[in-house]
Amino acid sequence: MATSNLVEVQNVTFSYDEREVLKDINLVVPQGKVVAIMGLSGCGKTTLLRLIGGALFPDRGEVRVAGRVVNKLGDAELFALRRRMGMLFQFGALFTDISSFENVAFQMREHTNLPESIIRDLALMKLQAVGLRGAADLMPSELSGGMARRVALARSIALDPMLMMYDEPFTGLDPISLGVIGQLIRRLNDSLGATSIVVTHDVAEALELVDYVYYMSAGKVEFQGTPDQVRAAGLSSLRQFVYGEPDGPVPFHYPAPDYRQDLLAQ
Repeated sequence: MATSNLVEVQNVTFSYDEREVLKDINLVVPQGKVVAIMGLSGCGKTTLLRLIGGALFPDRGEVRVAGRVVNKLGDAELFALRRRMGMLFQFGALFTDISSFENVAFQMREHTNLPESIIRDLALMKLQAVGLRGAADLMPSELSGGMARRVALARSIALDPMLMMYDEPFTGLDPISLGVIGQLIRRLNDSLGATSIVVTHDVAEALELVDYVYYMSAGKVEFQGTPDQVRAAGLSSLRQFVYGEPDGPVPFHYPAPDYRQDLLAQ
């Protein structure tokens, strides 16, 4: 039986003012899978997440989530759909003036009518899932970078979302924290029966945890395939990206006039 697609991006083009960021993008995210969107900075990865979440709307094309065309929904319908999505921001974005527990409980209080006793149990369960129930009373300023990211992950799954989106979840983490976050993304996706999109530069970690990869360059999808297909790909720009090679289609130097001419200029 074929797996249905939770997210479908069809012929999407998007520009910031006159600068075209995404050019005729097509991709799908099957239900229950973890899909990575990789590419160099500025290629449009985070913009694509914002389009899927309905924070931006495409100039052309359609973005579908759970069969709904996101860019054609009214405000009330869009907000209802967003409540079924979770987002882990690049640096966590915890509320700094409330505890780890209160950060996780916030969405439950905001979007449900659950009694406080149930909210308490659920918030502790989410913190337990990321290994930080013992840190429930700590403030964000008392957490390490990896711990803060894990509390933010617990908050993002507070309402058991059908779709999880991760924007550079491994940035700034030490190797142990990075491995922990990677394992949590995979484990939580499978245990919650969710679907996940991971935007990342961390090639090695991503290829170990995802089911499928889209590689973007200059606002286009240049390659797509399984992690094994990515590792074996012959596309020169993708190979340079995956293996971190200094020489290749992506130049080291930003375009500039002749070096000798610059030095001799008066």
